[in-house]
Amino acid sequence: MFAVIKTGGKQYKVQEGDVLEVEKLGIDKGQKVTFDQVLLIDDDEKTFIGTPFLEKTLVRGEVIENFKDKKVIVFKKKRRKQYRKKRGHRQELARVRVEEIVFGLKPAPEKEKKKPEEKVKRKEPVRKAAPKKAVKPKAIKEEKQRKSEKKAEVKRKTKTIKAKESKVKASDKKKAVTKTAAQTRKPKKTKE
Repeated sequence: MFAVIKTGGKQYKVQEGDVLEVEKLGIDKGQKVTFDQVLLIDDDEKTFIGTPFLEKTLVRGEVIENFKDKKVIVFKKKRRKQYRKKRGHRQELARVRVEEIVFGLKPAPEKEKKKPEEKVKRKEPVRKAAPKKAVKPKAIKEEKQRKSEKKAEVKRKTKTIKAKESKVKASDKKKAVTKTAAQTRKPKKTKE
């Protein structure tokens, strides 16, 4: 009989008496551990597959020791860029001995559900708060007015600046035209 369990984001195929190295469980040495995420159980006659896990199924084990795995070196490099990073990592693991695979567990007796008590009606009527009026204070209105006035002033200034620039450009063009005309005239040669 074997089972497939999920722990630490990985899946393991286990049988009774197996010793596993799994991700750190946070359980001290010598304590019992139960894996309730059982994906599959194969009894010699039948195979039971969970969707995704089997209900009423457990795998029990005991933590033998907590230890660190071998060091893994992570080296990153980009050639011709003077970029290098070297990091080391040792994963914390737990060694677990599988003691038994329990299938078809009886459900624990459910506690009797208490009926919710009915709410006691109040004799005094509950006062409702008056709805708040959506009135904007004067300060907010004045602030908006100031902002709109500033925008209008900025628009006026930009218009006047543009008008001045266009006048300057026009006068520069006239000067350039007169200079070019004077330069193109050839002086008359006088006979001596």
